[in-house]
Amino acid sequence: MQTLAYEVATTLVDDAAALASGAGRMIIQMVSAPIERLANACDVAGVLPRRRALRQALQQAFPRPSRRQRAWRNCLFPLRGLRDLT
Repeated sequence: MQTLAYEVATTLVDDAAALASGAGRMIIQMVSAPIERLANACDVAGVLPRRRALRQALQQAFPRPSRRQRAWRNCLFPLRGLRDLT
């Protein structure tokens, strides 16, 4: 049986990892913005708009699960921390 302290600690670690991941994405976006502007300025063949359209079509065809669905999946696997032991 898992104790309440273990659940709180696991939740805290998961939240810290999500925060670090989100902060990392923001930093990468800030660093890559000038590179994107330079790439758009140099795109004389018009490849980038087609690539963006393809990416958007793929995202519509294979959408990410919503936050509620991911939370439900975590409820189904409460022992997800034990996978590191195997």
